[in-house]
Amino acid sequence: MHDAITVTTGECTSTFDGNRVRAHRQRGRMTVLVKPDNTVLVHDADGYQPVAWLTRAESVTIETDRIEARDGDQHLRVDVHEEYARGQYPASAAGRPVGDCPDCAGTLVRTADGVSCTGCSVRFGLPGDATVIDERCDCGLPLMRVERGHVFEICLDRECESMDAVVKRAFDREWECPNCGGDLRILRRSGLLVGCENYPDCDTGFAFPSGTVVGECACGLPLFDTDGGRRCLDATCDTAELTPGGP
Repeated sequence: MHDAITVTTGECTSTFDGNRVRAHRQRGRMTVLVKPDNTVLVHDADGYQPVAWLTRAESVTIETDRIEARDGDQHLRVDVHEEYARGQYPASAAGRPVGDCPDCAGTLVRTADGVSCTGCSVRFGLPGDATVIDERCDCGLPLMRVERGHVFEICLDRECESMDAVVKRAFDREWECPNCGGDLRILRRSGLLVGCENYPDCDTGFAFPSGTVVGECACGLPLFDTDGGRRCLDATCDTAELTPGGP
């Protein structure tokens, strides 16, 4: 089953060893959870903290009388002496509901790394600073608000509306290279960049910061208002201040 949690409960012995520690063994009536990412959690009756665990193991083996997980030199084994129940149940990412899934009857939720459906594999990646808003795109999906020079409200689905394309329309060739006078282009190289059109003869380039343009730095490049304060497009610039007549 895709994205399922396996739950086993019974009289068990858990044994953990690795990381230069002696084997730690515990016995009792326990519940063992094996999550879709191969995280194994062993819970007893006390508290919220598992009594044993291995996070995102390289391999997990589930057999009738044992559950075994390995990751490097770490080894977690749970021997099931008497099984009370075992089952496999569907699971999904959980987060704040933001809309309806376009492909199924599930709900779209905002998670740590994007927007996911609770009922199927639909997922939309988001910039870390993006905010999902109540407004809807013409396609029916929610819009996200993101600051890249201006405040943009863009569809979650980059196939519908790309943040890169929106930023490029607004700022491509808008600024001048401080080293050779060429136009600065909006590029995608692992992240959103502002780079000189004369590359490779001129290798001037800057990461496009989160925030809005509020004027011009004393060095001539744009000045951004960000969550961390005002800064020049050039993160190494130490003259980040508004020129006379700026806002």
